[in-house]
Amino acid sequence: MSQVNLLPPELRQRLAIRRTTSLVVAVSLGVLALIGVFYFLQLQRQADAQDELEAQQTRNAALQNQIDALQQFAELQAELAAKQQLLSTIFVNEVSWSSALLDVSRVIPDASYLTNLTGQITALTGEAPEPPTGAPEATLIGNMTFQGVAQEIDTIATWITQLEQVQGWVNAWVTSAQEDAPFSNIYTFSNGLDLTQEAATARGQGEVSP
Repeated sequence: MSQVNLLPPELRQRLAIRRTTSLVVAVSLGVLALIGVFYFLQLQRQADAQDELEAQQTRNAALQNQIDALQQFAELQAELAAKQQLLSTIFVNEVSWSSALLDVSRVIPDASYLTNLTGQITALTGEAPEPPTGAPEATLIGNMTFQGVAQEIDTIATWITQLEQVQGWVNAWVTSAQEDAPFSNIYTFSNGLDLTQEAATARGQGEVSP
């Protein structure tokens, strides 16, 4: 059996429009609800981020206070390092002259004696000195000169030879040797030698702290 819609066309059209309008309103309300939920979630995330930022700022402020409190110790450490560097510079190539005198007394021949001894350290210029002749790997840091009296010329030769037996003493030379009187065999002499870094103290060689 077929169904017959007895409603006038105008009424059917109004009903269709009403249903469409209701659907559009329902969809719009759903979209607005979704937007509201999204907006609420964004606000919550923003609030959480703000809380984290404030907490981090609090931690940073606490760390900065600790840094400020420790700054004085950092300054003291820097001052100590500067003083240690200065001391290291001051004691570079330091030579123990008391030890040098002991070495002289050990190697000087019995038939001779000294009337004068002078030692000096070469001033640092910041440039590496040229290696001395006969000691290609040595670096000269100063020298010592002597004046004395010896019996027989061979005694002076022995003196020169034995000087170079001391560690760090190289290039011994004779400046002059003059007999005091004819056939006396008593000679007044002057000589010298170079000092290498091996002649310096352990502190002067930088092996120990000043």
